[in-house]
Amino acid sequence: MKKTIIFLSILTLGLITNASIAQQTIQNSPNIYRDSVVQLYGVVMTADSLKAIPYASIVVNKKGRGTITNNDGVFSIAVNKGEHITFTCVGFKDRTILIPNNLVGNQYSVIQLMVNDTNFLPATILKPRPTRAQFDRDFVNAKVDDDLYETARKNTSESQKRIILASLPRDGKEAVGASLTNQASKYYYSGQLPPMNILNPVAWKSFIDSWKRGDYKSKN
Repeated sequence: MKKTIIFLSILTLGLITNASIAQQTIQNSPNIYRDSVVQLYGVVMTADSLKAIPYASIVVNKKGRGTITNNDGVFSIAVNKGEHITFTCVGFKDRTILIPNNLVGNQYSVIQLMVNDTNFLPATILKPRPTRAQFDRDFVNAKVDDDLYETARKNTSESQKRIILASLPRDGKEAVGASLTNQASKYYYSGQLPPMNILNPVAWKSFIDSWKRGDYKSKN
């Protein structure tokens, strides 16, 4: 037990001594850490016409931080000595500079000139639109598989369209139209009994036509 207490006392004393030495070193040499930070500023311009490049990106490599130029191509960013700074902009070649390690002072100004970058895109062939006669000819002569033709015929039949219309929900326009129609019918027959469709010959004709077409036959 006494050996453990003595060991812990020696360890604690050593940690306190090391911390005191480190703190004293920082207090005696504050410029070591302060001098590593550099204020990088300057302007980004075109190399051929010396025009300012707005919104160019200035990125510190492998650090994930950076800035962009303003409308006049001017920028300012805090960096460390020995870091690589990359200038990028759409339409220009990338440029990278190195902040000198032996830089005297805490400011570094640059006038970065950017060279235009030419991008070669693959060739694109433009053809005129076909005439109405060419479209009709190609549409009529197009080969359609029998199973696809049969599926299209079934989907475009009158009975199938009625089933789809009955099963699909109404969109906003149809719902508003139906609501307005119901309100108009309600106000029109306000104070009287609405007509009965059982005595309406038009309704009977519509029912007979639907019966002849087979709309009420079982689909199974």
